[in-house]
Amino acid sequence: MRYEELKDEIKAAMKAKDKVRLSILRQVHGEIKNIEVNERRDIQDADVDAMLKRLIKQTGETLEGSIKAGNDQERTDMLARQVAILESYLPEQVSGAALSALIDDVLKETGATTKKDMGRVMGALGKRTAGNFDKAEAAKELGQRLG
Repeated sequence: MRYEELKDEIKAAMKAKDKVRLSILRQVHGEIKNIEVNERRDIQDADVDAMLKRLIKQTGETLEGSIKAGNDQERTDMLARQVAILESYLPEQVSGAALSALIDDVLKETGATTKKDMGRVMGALGKRTAGNFDKAEAAKELGQRLG
C-alpha cells in the first residue's frame, strides 16, 4: 500500500463515519509518522506494508488474549474486525499451487538439494515475493522436498 493511499483511506473512513476502520488506520498512520520523525527520512511503500504486518501481529495477539480471557465480546469483535481491515490492505499471499511452482523455480535456480540450503531458498522466496508468501507452508514443502 502506498502512503498516499493510506491518507485517502483515512479520509474515506472519516466520511463514512466508520470508527473502527478510522481508528486502526490512524494507528498505522501514527506509527509511520514516528518512523518519519525518529529516523528523519521519507516514508517508502515498504514501510507502510511493514507497519501493516506489525500491527496485524500486535492486534492479533491482543485478540487472542481477549478471547482466552473471555473479555468483553464487543471489544473482541472490534479487534477481529481491525485485523480483517488491516489484512485487506496487504497484497494476497502466495500460497498453494502458485507457491509450489515458485519453489520449483527457486530450487532449480539455487541448486538446493539438502536441508542446509533451506535458509537460502527461503531467502530467495522472500526476495521474489517481497516476503509475501505463506512461510509455514513453504517450510513444510521444502522440508519434504529437501529431506
